[in-house]
Amino acid sequence: MRRGLLLVVGLELSGCGAPVAAGPGVESARALQPLIDAAAPGATVTLPPGTWAGPVVIDKGLTLDGQGAAVVTGNGVGTVISVRAPFVTLKGLRLTGSGSSHDQMDAAVLVEADDVRVSGNTFDDVLFGVLVKASRRALVCGNRITSKREDHPLRGDAVRLWNGGGHRVFGNDLLDARDLSLANTRDNVVSHNRIRGGRYGLQLIFAPHNVIEDNLLDGNLTGVAVLYSNDMVIRRNVVRHSRGVSGAGLSFKESGQAIVEDNDVVHCAVGARTNAPTSPEAIISFTRNRFAHNVAGMDFYGENGGHVIHDNRFERNLSQVTVSGVMSARNNEWLGNAWDDYEGFDRDGDGVGDTPHDVYAFADRIWQENPQATFFRNAPALELLDFLERLAPFASPELTLSDPRPRVSKPEAAEPALPEFHPSCPAD
Repeated sequence: MRRGLLLVVGLELSGCGAPVAAGPGVESARALQPLIDAAAPGATVTLPPGTWAGPVVIDKGLTLDGQGAAVVTGNGVGTVISVRAPFVTLKGLRLTGSGSSHDQMDAAVLVEADDVRVSGNTFDDVLFGVLVKASRRALVCGNRITSKREDHPLRGDAVRLWNGGGHRVFGNDLLDARDLSLANTRDNVVSHNRIRGGRYGLQLIFAPHNVIEDNLLDGNLTGVAVLYSNDMVIRRNVVRHSRGVSGAGLSFKESGQAIVEDNDVVHCAVGARTNAPTSPEAIISFTRNRFAHNVAGMDFYGENGGHVIHDNRFERNLSQVTVSGVMSARNNEWLGNAWDDYEGFDRDGDGVGDTPHDVYAFADRIWQENPQATFFRNAPALELLDFLERLAPFASPELTLSDPRPRVSKPEAAEPALPEFHPSCPAD
């Protein structure tokens, strides 16, 4: 590790304490850029409590430490802090007052260099929180980030990783932003974050070979959306209350070769929505997940197989499995799943049902085949129609899937524990 100089900034150091206009509604702030310019490479610039004026450009490796009491505020235009040199650390700051331009991607922190660490900061009234652009090995950890108070589409991303890769996003509390977004980036790990109140809790676009683990995604319109991205690992996440009109806890589009295991997906419009993988070899594997209290446990569209679905739990979903466009999900491999509506027996006590668990489409075919009718799927008339059709079918029901060795459900277990939240950094 490099030895850095310690530069403690006094309020009257070299005349740098002169007040600077910081934008409408913001108290006068001390100039920060001269302090950055005066610091030697490798120095630690420790800010006393108070308000410091951005925008600021950091073009040398150093540590900027706000000790939890310094505020860096923009003037309401552009980005607050731009990092253009490697080995920069920003910590203990409150960052506020960025611009509102999506075209310019105004942010609290713009990272355009390798090996930058953004840790233990608080962000508010900023469009994008941390924008990491075309760089490697950034560490974004232990921050609390909120966006502008706008409708979902007009907010910025709490964290956006674009191009480059090898980043780690760990232990952040992301609240009421738009997305946590990974685009054209690979080999990243996103873990132990709390992501709440967003549009997409986590969105991956052309972002292969990433690991998403141990996160809580709560109250987002969609939990995790994987678009055009192969070779994913999504494990041990809790995704709940994704109730957007087209929302899902987990969503895959034009993606494949994914391992999806040990997730808890609860009270969503759809637990997991997925299409056929990009190639027959790019299997999407769902293992040991719990899909509970969703409108649909799993939904397939453009179904053509390519999924391995083993040892999952389907509990108290309005519909366990639905299929759009076609009526069968039998081309997938179903085995050893626990279904709370299984009506068979386990006479030999081996924990496996004596007969397959078959899922048929009855009256729910109406809204699966005619999306315009989806609004009425919980209506009393459709529920009555479904009951009558199950009692005395007047048309042959469609077999949606068959699990040849269903696991016999034991009494419903307690709610799984939430992932451990680390509001810190992995090296702390």
